[in-house]
Amino acid sequence: MRILSERMRAVRITRHGGPEVLEMTEVPVPVPGAGEALVRVAAVALNNTDLWTREGAYGRPGDPEARSGWRGPVAFPRIQGADVAGRVEAVGPGGDAGLVGRRVVVDPALYDGDGPDAHPVGLMGSERDGGYAEFVVAPLERLHDVTGSPLTDDQLASLPTAYGTALGMIERGRVREGETVLVTGASGGVGLAAVQIARARGARVVAVSSGPKTDAVREAGAHAVVDRAGDVVAGLRAAAPEGVDVALDVVAGDLVREGVPLLREGGRWVIAGALGGYEVALDVRRLYLHNAQVIGSAMHTPAHFDLLMDMARRAAVAPVVAATYPLEEAARAQEELARREHVGKIVLHPGEPAAR
Repeated sequence: MRILSERMRAVRITRHGGPEVLEMTEVPVPVPGAGEALVRVAAVALNNTDLWTREGAYGRPGDPEARSGWRGPVAFPRIQGADVAGRVEAVGPGGDAGLVGRRVVVDPALYDGDGPDAHPVGLMGSERDGGYAEFVVAPLERLHDVTGSPLTDDQLASLPTAYGTALGMIERGRVREGETVLVTGASGGVGLAAVQIARARGARVVAVSSGPKTDAVREAGAHAVVDRAGDVVAGLRAAAPEGVDVALDVVAGDLVREGVPLLREGGRWVIAGALGGYEVALDVRRLYLHNAQVIGSAMHTPAHFDLLMDMARRAAVAPVVAATYPLEEAARAQEELARREHVGKIVLHPGEPAAR
């Protein structure tokens, strides 16, 4: 195995905090071990997980205010970035040399087992180093060959966390053709992905978004869009007078209490985020009297990710890329992400130095 460079540029965090804790540095290129590959990063997409891991905002069981990464304390220093598209640069001892040069997407999840339905219990960029760097090491079984995909590197990098999370919600919520599906936070990465995939499955999609982003959400496939600045529940009742079969929710907070009564008999409310707050008060009678379910959904399973990569190879989804930045501007990119004024994904290009 021959690696062309011994050192690489990377952006990492050494403590929790604001964008100022992101530091541009130079570190040794990681060396893949047995069962691993070294990937040259062409594009790495940003996610809310980057912000919350940097801030330590995930809490821990029994201590919701504790500083924590995605699933526990962060081992600093940590290179951020879960969503990587690139090319295989080298493989570890015993690996298939035929993979070198192949275009790949990395499944960023760390699973609790080897089966197709294993649960994600860690995330690249939080529990292990990620793709805010020129190179990243990943397990061979987490590489997905997309060499023939017509999607761009930026679009491929936009898939793993946002589209993986959306597909996980859709699968766990058992979305079926002809059902009415509510998508909250519909202009964000996960929300826009949920709109596209649910529409592709033949669902009628009712989305919640801000007024200025309505057209973009409709273009992604929403049949109706409710402005979150108004009376959301009244808007949803008007858009879905017969009720909602499945809610795909990344907002939570008061919307859960207000929205669960909108579920039809046997409805499912799937939660994969807490942009509106993590504490929820709920009239549980609306659950047991109507055989409704509230389902937690953290990312995807290996089986879900396989489905997503099949979609990527066929370009069955087309991620929207809002902006791109060179690696040196990772802090600026995260600040733009936090403002939530964009539609689609923000992507870093580690191999593209900032203009001088």
